[in-house]
Amino acid sequence: MDSITVYLRDLIVTYGLKVAGAVAIVVIGFWLARRLGNGLRQALERSRLDASLTHFLSNLGYYALLVFVVLAALNQLGVETTSFVAVIGAAGLAVGLALEGALSNFAAGVLILLFRPFKVGDWVEAASIFGKVENILVFSTILVTRDNKTVIIPNAQVTGAPIVNYSQKGVMRVDMVFGIGYGDDLRKAKQVALDILTAHPLVAKEPAPTVNVLELADNSVNLAVRPYTTADHYTHVWFDVTEQIKLRFDAEGISIPFPQRDVHLYSQG
Repeated sequence: MDSITVYLRDLIVTYGLKVAGAVAIVVIGFWLARRLGNGLRQALERSRLDASLTHFLSNLGYYALLVFVVLAALNQLGVETTSFVAVIGAAGLAVGLALEGALSNFAAGVLILLFRPFKVGDWVEAASIFGKVENILVFSTILVTRDNKTVIIPNAQVTGAPIVNYSQKGVMRVDMVFGIGYGDDLRKAKQVALDILTAHPLVAKEPAPTVNVLELADNSVNLAVRPYTTADHYTHVWFDVTEQIKLRFDAEGISIPFPQRDVHLYSQG
């Protein structure tokens, strides 16, 4: 009976200390992981990273620390953790292979959030799609086209093609062409067009709008009309300037030629 008591006492002392140590590791480790996770989040926020990327990276660091704490607690209990590490590594590899496309989108999303080739509200052309950036997520970018369609583009496709940002410089050029007749007053037509651009409230003062002779075409003298405006006002400026030039040219007696064909009839007899 005494030998059993001694055995149980030794067992309790031996494993009790291990259990107590494991519990201490879990308690202290979870507390430390929370503190380090919060510290990482604050450091990322001070670096002005995107909020979604900050949240993801801080959570990733926090859960990685928790895994380390659990493995340390198991090792304290005498459990061989080498096999656990191997299983976790194999599972990570399998998941990585299964989610290869998702991981590439995630990596591309991190690059977009870090290097910021565009931001929410910018007009961009990404993956050959033109639209306004509505949201930038870790795995995808959401654009809204001019005809109000929502397009969700995987980030790997966004970074895998040239990105054109129409909003980054503040204003963009509107390329317009208007033809006048060869018999019309060229200087007058240029001045009328320039007056319309200068007076328009949505046309930028800098860079200044320009009106130049583009080409001497078959049926007309073509004028290159080049106002600058914001990407948000591009369509409005295009439609409004086109209408005003037509009305002012009509009022000033400046013709806008259209292709014509002369047909000659010959009688035989």
